Formats: sequence, C-alpha cells, structure tokens
Amino acid sequence: MGEGRRERFQPLGAVAVLLLLLTADGAIPPPEDAARMARFVLHTCDWGALATLSAQEGLHGYPFANIFSLSDGPPGPFSGSGVPYFYLTDMEISVQDLEINSNASLTVSLAQTPYCKKHRYDPQNPLCAHIIFSGSVVKVNDSETGLAKKALFSRHPEMESWPKDHNWFFAKFNITCIWVLDYFGGLKIVTPEEYYSVKP
Repeated sequence: MGEGRRERFQPLGAVAVLLLLLTADGAIPPPEDAARMARFVLHTCDWGALATLSAQEGLHGYPFANIFSLSDGPPGPFSGSGVPYFYLTDMEISVQDLEINSNASLTVSLAQTPYCKKHRYDPQNPLCAHIIFSGSVVKVNDSETGLAKKALFSRHPEMESWPKDHNWFFAKFNITCIWVLDYFGGLKIVTPEEYYSVKP
C-alpha cells in the first residue's frame, strides 16, 4: 500500500462517497448552525483522537492522545445517533488510563475526508472543520450493545475478526461539552442538549 499510484485508485469508502455527494449539493451545515455542524462532522468521521490523563509510569498526569476508530451509526445521512461508540480492550494503554480516570476529550476533523483536500484547506485551517468533545468514556449497558455493535461493525468490519482473547467491549463517549471550530472568529460552544436535539 506504500505505492502512491496504487493508493490513488483505491475506491472511496461509503462515508467518503456520502461526503462528496453532500458537499456537491451544498449540504454541509452553515457556520451559524454549530450544533448541526458537530453532528455532521462526527457522523462523517471514522476515527478520532482521544486524549486521556495518563496513568502510565513516567507519564502520570500528562495528557496522552491516541487514535481510535469510532462510529455514531451506519453510513447514511439519517442514521447517526450523535453518540460516539468505540470497540475497546483493557490491553490498550489509553483504556488503562480510562480505568483510573474516565474523563477524556475527543477530537474529530474533516481533515480525514476528501473535503479539505478538495478545497486545499490545511487541517489547521478553521474551514477544515473540527469538533472537540469533552466528557467521559464508559462501557455501554446490555440494552445498548446491539446499537453500538451495528454502528461500529457497519463501518469497521475488520473489528469482527479481532482476537477474541483480547476481551473486547463496547464503550461510548458521554458528552458534557462541545467546541466547534468551523469558521474564523474562534470556537463556538454547543451544549449536549443542543447537539442531541438536531435531527440527522
């Protein structure tokens, strides 16, 4: 996969195709609709940077950011719940941090999609929208497991074949506050109530 020519002809994933169709129709939410933008970016992204407070020797108390696959629902414009779900194992270093302190932040960005490259937006350009969630990571209860499994495995089918002896479990990000950076002029704050009231 290291050959640039081969990568150029790889088919786009379902989410990338969806994003291209939406942007062609001008359906990306406008900057004044921060809650809708937050929902849109999360649903469009397949992964994010999860920052924990490290409990590891030599790093204790320091922020520690790590990449995790995520999903708020199967691909499609009307299937996002807004809840970021994860498939985790306590063998993972960040999960060990979360067992000591479940507080975390999660950043997702359109930089991972074709949108910013198409418009030649640097990932740090505010027009290449990114969303920062603060809150905590918790295991889902039995009643929510089916929803989390469908959300994650529909986007990340490889997960189903990951080693069973790693004791994988489904978790979600409990959102307490949301910051949206999608335009010039600084961050916009969105409450969880505003966020979840948006219809996908």
